[in-house]
Formats: sequence, structure tokens, C-alpha cells
Amino acid sequence: MFAPREDFFALAGPAPAGCAAAEWRARLELAACYRLFDWLGWAEGIYNHITLRLDTPQVDGPHADGVQPVFLINPYGLHYGEVSAANLLKIDSVGRKLDDSPYSVNAAGLVIHSAVHGARADAHCVMHTHTTSVMALACKQSGLRDDNFYSAYFKGRVGLHPFEGITTSSDEGPRLVASLGTHPVLLLRNHGVVVVGASIAAAFEQLWTFQRACDVQLASDSMAGANLPVAPDVLARIGEQAARMTPQGAGQGELLFYGMLRRAGVTASSISNLNRIKT
Repeated sequence: MFAPREDFFALAGPAPAGCAAAEWRARLELAACYRLFDWLGWAEGIYNHITLRLDTPQVDGPHADGVQPVFLINPYGLHYGEVSAANLLKIDSVGRKLDDSPYSVNAAGLVIHSAVHGARADAHCVMHTHTTSVMALACKQSGLRDDNFYSAYFKGRVGLHPFEGITTSSDEGPRLVASLGTHPVLLLRNHGVVVVGASIAAAFEQLWTFQRACDVQLASDSMAGANLPVAPDVLARIGEQAARMTPQGAGQGELLFYGMLRRAGVTASSISNLNRIKT
């Protein structure tokens, strides 16, 4: 049976001393995602962020239930092409580093990702990008329309959040969460996009599709003439049709994510860098 996720991990070595096997797999997968973003041209210098919540939350946190999420995030100051499994930061919801690292945390990344990870049980992975097409569309009053193959999928699936400047104030977190609601995508007006998923692969599939939707809308808007609308009954069926694209036994987005990793030449062994993780 074709199992691309297990094939990816089969090439990885054992977890380094002091790092649990499950956390090491999470680090490998997230580091691979950063490298893939770089290969796709989705990196924004040293900015933007992809985070992955770990399965073991810390207790004694600021949340009402006393439990706060723990997640992995890129070291601030490194380009996505420099991110490795070993140098990813493990932090709690207030930005405290839970392992020894010389790197700091991106303040905007902390505000956005800690808020979403803490509010949505299904938000295991959170991605935030500033690609040109997405930012251009975020600046348009109309936002994303539902008149192309990819954008039709997002009918009723995109939240909107007004621009409040650089997202470094913790009090914006609850407003971001309210704007996101139960949607998988949050379009940040004049800014960019936030995508959530139950896994890295699921979030990547949502973001890849959203990126293509924006690319196509910008291209079609540059051409003369009106766009053909998609019929309401077709829009209503898109979600069910899309669900059929995931084979039985495969996780959402796994075929796309690991296929793109193979195309980019990103392997578990190439992003390990075992020398920097200290707990």
C-alpha cells in the first residue's frame, strides 16, 4: 500500500537524546514544511510562521482550564531554508521557550498562533503567509470571489479580519479567533492569510488551494470581460466532491504534501541537523 507519510519517516534516524519520538517526528515534518515553502517561493525573508501543536500541553497556563498549548515555531532570524528539525523552537502560549535555544520568538507569530492553537481543538497546524497574490487579494474590497475552480471550494469557508497593523498586541488574539470562527481560512485584510488544519498535510492542502484560487483570480481580473459565475447548485456540491479526492486510508492532504516534498527533494534526513536541540 502506498503510504507517503510513513515513507518520509522511514528515512529518518532515531530521535536525539532527550527528545521524545513523537516530538521528533513532529519536528521533522514541520521542518520539511518550512523547506517546501521556501522551494515554492512562499517564504517572506525571515518573517511569517508555520506552527505545529504538540500532543502534550503544559499545565499552569493562562487559559481558563489551566492548560495551555505547546507548539513548535521557526527560530526568529532564520530563513525558511535554514530551519531544521533540531533548531525549531518549542514554546508555550506566552512565548516561553521550553528548550535551550539562542533564538528568539517572532512576536507576531506568538500572538497569532498562540491564540488560534489555544482556541481551536482542531488547529494542530497553523500557517501564515504573505504571498503576493494573497496580499493583493486581501487589499481588494471584494475579497475572494467564488468564480474559479479553486475559489469555488472556499464558498462559506473563509473568515475575514480587519487590518489592525502589525500583529504584535496580545489583545488582538481574541478578535482574530472570533473572526476565524470555525473556518479553515482567515483572510487578514490588507495583510495576508491564516490557515488551520488538523495536520500539516491538511493545512498545506488548504493553503495550496487558497493560493491557487488567489493566483487565478488575479490573472482573470487582468483580462478583459466579465467572469462566468458558478451556479449555486454547483457551489453547494463542491465540498462533497472535494472530499472524494482523499483515498480511503489516507489523511487529508497527505498525497499532495508528501508528493510536493518529493518534488522539492526534501527528505527527513536532509532537515534533521541533530546538533542544536537541548532540553
